This record gives sequence, structure tokens and C-alpha cells, in this order.
Amino acid sequence: MSSENADAEEVRAGESRDATVWDVVVVGAGPAGASAAYAAAVAGRRVLLLEKAELPRYKTCGGGIIGPSRDALPPGFELPLQDRVHAVTFSMNGRFARTRRSRRMLFGLINRPEFDAGLVEQAQKAGAELRTGVTVSRVEQHGPAVPDRRTVAVVLADGETLLARAVVGADGSAGRIGAHVGVKLDQVDLGLEAEIPVPPSVAEDWKGRVLIDWGPMAGSYGWVFPKGDTLTVGVISARGEGAATKRYLEDFIARLGLAGFEPAISSGHLTRCRSDDSPLSRGRVLVCGDAAGLLEPWTREGISFALRSGRLAGEWAVRIAESNDAVDARRQALNYAFAIKAGLGVEMAVGRRMLALFERSPGLLHAAITGLRPAWNAFTDITRGSTTLAGLVRSNGIARRALDLLDRRLDTEAGTARRGVTEPAAASGPAEPQGAVGTAKGADEADGAVGTAKGADEAAGADLTKGSDGAPGPAGASDASKAAGESERAGDAEAS
Repeated sequence: MSSENADAEEVRAGESRDATVWDVVVVGAGPAGASAAYAAAVAGRRVLLLEKAELPRYKTCGGGIIGPSRDALPPGFELPLQDRVHAVTFSMNGRFARTRRSRRMLFGLINRPEFDAGLVEQAQKAGAELRTGVTVSRVEQHGPAVPDRRTVAVVLADGETLLARAVVGADGSAGRIGAHVGVKLDQVDLGLEAEIPVPPSVAEDWKGRVLIDWGPMAGSYGWVFPKGDTLTVGVISARGEGAATKRYLEDFIARLGLAGFEPAISSGHLTRCRSDDSPLSRGRVLVCGDAAGLLEPWTREGISFALRSGRLAGEWAVRIAESNDAVDARRQALNYAFAIKAGLGVEMAVGRRMLALFERSPGLLHAAITGLRPAWNAFTDITRGSTTLAGLVRSNGIARRALDLLDRRLDTEAGTARRGVTEPAAASGPAEPQGAVGTAKGADEADGAVGTAKGADEAAGADLTKGSDGAPGPAGASDASKAAGESERAGDAEAS
């Protein structure tokens, strides 16, 4: 055989081998994985999306779609909205309930099975191939299963080995890929949720309105999200308080007058936030979404973090797949980590500060958001996507000074406590049943007319140390007034 024929045969053999190598393999077909697969596929790469379940499948999730989530969706994606939120009722373990309203939609509500399946369909339309019912056992970047240093081996539970130039892990916070990368976590919370079918009369009471209840344990809260003839009711708190979290959910459902309805689904889920020094890659493997521990620490909102990090992971995985050596692959992986930390990482840092404040002074935040127009405006701006929590603090000097002031207050309290000096606790009693919160009429009555523009203005100027029933209000309310009093700004006059 001539040397030319030998060279041609070698090229054909190489092409044959390359035909079995994917450019990008994405593990996990949730919002993060589907977004990564879509981003890599629209770049013209051969993409394989793996999912261990059959789609559609249920996921424990409130299903709120805020502005940043909507803005990160693929072009032309139609949200399967179950409801559009125009009003939010806030309460503190069932007390001090007040409702704020907006003429414009604040955010949307979806069911995860339809939402996730729609995102996967978009990835497939872009050219990604989907395989369901597939469990990944491990990932190897060295060893006999790896033909060269440009390739990653994805080993399945049945023994099959898939080869890829780059791998994106989006298989959840307890997945194999995060373990391979070495993701480190510093906040773990337990969320419990019930999907409760309700009759039309109850569904109508909740239409267009959600409830957020600041819970009895530090950092905990509950929610009611209406979705047609079903209410998604859930609570979340720090892991390690499982019994108290379960009791909170039971009491929450009973207080809302929903205990007589049988849940169609009851489920639980652990959410995990990454530590600041947690890696986002290892070799040619990236992680995103829950697999990377990316979510907002205060609210534990994860869909927007999944969509945004997934898109970035898909884009940088393409660059890693194109890298011819380990040095260039490492450079691209570092660029991905920089992009995550510069955006979502900053948002997480502000979220941690907000969580610390919320854990220590939930009444302060409740009083601010229910009684001060600037705080409500900030909430609406964030939920609609006009800004992010980090963007608000970065661009708004008053918000930044207010948060710094509250940080100093908490530091002072901590120092006082360390010296053994205790301050009298704010007057409080046992949580009173607030069955009226479960209906729109009851919420408006609990507001004391905060449900009107006039009522909001009166509340903003009122003595916020008083609750809606005339009893002492949430602790820290007067500090909220001081922190935000100078920040009454013109703007979203829709708030009521």
C-alpha cells in the first residue's frame, strides 16, 4: 500500500472514531441541562442530552417564573403559564397579613413537568439528541476507557461508555457529576410541598394572588402558588429541623383552611448552595444549576439560576470541545467560572446577606415590604426582571446604604450578645389562626385597606410598630422605616 493510501486510510479511521464521539454530553434534562444542550446545539455541535427519568416527570418546585428566568429562555419559547400573579399577600406565621397589588404582572406560575419538557423540546429542535431512562454511573477523564486527552468517558449504569469532548453536569445537587468535580456546599435546606386540588370556588379566591409567609424557624418561609384547580403549598427551612418543618407545613395548610383537601402529591427536596470556593469545573467537565450549588440563598429560587448557568455552561462547553490541549481547555473552563462568579456569584453573595438579615430580623423585612413603597418597588423590579437583587444594591445608593446599615445593626447585636447583655424580646404571642388569609376577601380585610393605593401611602407613613390588629407589630419595623425613610422615590405607582 502506498504512503498516500495509508494516510487516507488513517484519516478515514480517525473520522470513524470521531463519529462515535459527541462534542458535548449533557447529564440531566432539567432547566439547566436543557438550556446547556440548547446553547451547544444552536452552535452547530453534536449534543447528547441524558436523563435518568422518563419525561415529563414531577419535580418538587414552587414553579415561579420571575423576569430573569423569562429573559433566559430560548427565543420563541412559550411559557405554559398556569396563572399570572398580580398580587402578593405577606404574613408572619399567619399574622400581620397584608396584600400588595400591581396592575402589571409580577411573575408567572408553571408546572415543572410541562415546563421542563418544553425546554427539552427546544433543545431537540436545535439539534440535540435526547436519551431518557439513562443513569450515569461515573465520569472518567483518564484510564483505559479514555482514548485520548481530548476526550471524556461517561460510563452508564448498564456498562455502556459514551465519549465526548466536553461534559456538562446538570444532574442535581446530589448527582454524580458534581461529586466528580468536587462541588462544596455550605447551606442545605429542606423544602416540603403539597399539590392540593381545590374546588372552583377556592381556586377563584386565589386566582392571580400568591401568599408568602415568613415562618416560625429562622430563615424559613412558606408559599401558596395557585395553578388553576390546584394550589402548590410548600415550606422551606434549614436541614436538621425536619420535624419542625413538617409541623410548619401541616399548621400552614390547616391555617389556610385547606386541611380538608387531599393532596394529589406530597414531596420533599433538599436544596444546596455552593460555598464561595467551590469548583465549577474539572478538566473538560463543567457543572451548572443545582449540580453546581447555584441558587439564591435567601429565597432558594433556582429556576433562573439554572437557566442562566445552563446557557453559559453550554456556550463554554462548545469552546472546551474545540480545545486541542489541556491548557486551552483549562483556560475556557476558567472563563466559564469567571462568568458565573461575576454574575450569579455576586447575586448569591447579596442573597447570603439578605438571608442573614432575614434570619435575625424577619419582622424588619416584613414591615418594609408591606409598608414602604421603595421596598415594594424593589420587589416588583426584581420579580419582573428590571433588575436583580445584586443589581439593585449595586446601582441604588440608598438600597446599598440601607443594607449596610442593617448589616451594622446585626453586627452590633451580635457583639452585644457576645458580651452577655440581652435585650428584651419584642412582644409576641402564639400564632393566631388566620383562616381569612386563604381568600382574597380575607386578605384585603387583614390588610386594613393596604390593598388600595391610598392604603399603601397611609401604611408607608404609619407607625409600623403596630400590626394590622392593633397589636405590637413585627420586631424591627421602626428600623425598617429609618433605613428606608429617605428612599421614597417616584416610580411604580401601581403598588397598593
